[in-house]
Amino acid sequence: MGLWETVRARTQPKRNNLDALFHVPSAAITLQTALGFEPTGSGSVCYRSAVGAAFAQTQDDVVALIRDDTEAPEVSVSQDDFGFTWLVVAGDKDDMSGLCTDLHAVNTTLELNGFEGGLLCSMVPFRNAAGQTFGLTYLYKQGTFYPFAPTGEQSRDTLLELSVRDLLDKELPMEPDTQRWLAVWKAPGL
Repeated sequence: MGLWETVRARTQPKRNNLDALFHVPSAAITLQTALGFEPTGSGSVCYRSAVGAAFAQTQDDVVALIRDDTEAPEVSVSQDDFGFTWLVVAGDKDDMSGLCTDLHAVNTTLELNGFEGGLLCSMVPFRNAAGQTFGLTYLYKQGTFYPFAPTGEQSRDTLLELSVRDLLDKELPMEPDTQRWLAVWKAPGL
C-alpha cells in the first residue's frame, strides 16, 4: 500500500487468481491419499445473473464453448433459492484437469465480458466411501479456497472443514478468515 492510500485510509481490493483453480487436481490427489475423498466429477460456478441480452448471450456462449469440446461434459444451468445461478459441469471424475479448465473458462468469459461483479464462487465436490461430501470452494472476490461440508439441511461438519483446510494450506491459497466460509446450502453436487 502506498503513502497516498494510507493517508486516505483506502486499500486496493484483493485481486482474484483464477489460475489457482489449476492447482485443484494435485489437491485432489492429496485429499484422496490422506483423507479418502475423491472428486465426484462435477464442478460449478455460482454467479448472480445480469439482466439483458448481453449477459444472456455471454452465458449461452459459455455453455456452447464447453459443449463443443470433443469429450463434451454435461452442462446445466439452474437457479437456487437465493437467486444465484449455478452453471454445472459434470464429466469424468478422473479428468480433474479438464473440469478445472472448464470452470476457469466460465469464470474468465464472464469476467472478460464485464460480469465479474456477479461472480460469487466456484465449487468442486468431493465424496468419501462413507458418503460424506464437501465442496472445495473458490471465493472469486478473495482469490482463496475453503471447504464447505454440509451434513444436513442447515448443519455442517466444521471438524472436516478444518481438517481439509489444514491438509491443503500448502497447496492452495486457503481463506484464513472462517467468517468468509459461506454456507452454500443446496449447492449442486452436495
